[in-house]
Parts: sequence; structure tokens; C-alpha cells
Amino acid sequence: MKKFLVINGPNLNMLGQREKGIYGNETLAVIEQKIHVEAQRLGVEVKCMQSNHEGAIIDAIHEANDTADAIIINPGAYTHYSFAIRDALKSVDIPAIEVHLSNIHAREEFRTKSVTAAVCLGQISGLGSHGYLLALDTLSKYNTGD
Repeated sequence: MKKFLVINGPNLNMLGQREKGIYGNETLAVIEQKIHVEAQRLGVEVKCMQSNHEGAIIDAIHEANDTADAIIINPGAYTHYSFAIRDALKSVDIPAIEVHLSNIHAREEFRTKSVTAAVCLGQISGLGSHGYLLALDTLSKYNTGD
């Protein structure tokens, strides 16, 4: 059974409360429940984690190299400037897909650049929580070398 790690970065624990016009009304718990339901349907195992701390995200990526077949990551604001998370994603031998609830390319100028997307298999942006499900479906079909 394939195993995936879903990583959510800073402030995503505030979903459902913050900037509802941008991020919607769903809480992170609701999104994670949708992910678990889809994972069960696809026959894959998923572990979700959220951290507001860059080092904890980097540690999770490193650990995933030995425990997961792929990563789905929403780095939050770290998307735009964390070369440390970028390097961590590049250092592991498993694919990753970057997900964003909002369309980062239609927002403020500083949000349009992702330093992490270039080391990911792809990026899904602007489709709300459905982006996580698309990433899960894609990775479940992706040949990770098994």
C-alpha cells in the first residue's frame, strides 16, 4: 500500500476563520477528513501534519524519505521564500506535489513566485480543497519506483 505525507504550513491551522473570501469556510480538519476519505477510496495510506515552524516541516520531509512514497505539501507563506524547504524537498528521493487553496498567480505580486514548485512534480493552485484530492489521485497513479 502506498503511503503519502500531507504537509500543511503556517497559518493553515486557521482555515475556516481567516480570510474566508480567499480560503473559504472549510477548516483544516474538514479538509483532512476529505483527504482520508479519498485515500481510503484509492487504497492508499495518508498521514497529515501541520506546522507553523519551518524546521518541523523540514524534519517531516526528511523523515518522509524513509516512511512515505510521496509528499503533498502546502507550504503556505514559506512557498515564496523558504529555500530551506525547497532544499529539503530536493534532497529526498520521493515525488512531491505543491498545493494551494487559492490561485497564488492571481494574488499579490510577492505570492506569484514559488521557490518550492520547481523541485516538485507539479503544482495545483486555486481549486480549493479539491487540489489536495487531485494531488492524491495523481500520486496514487504515479510510478514511485515500486
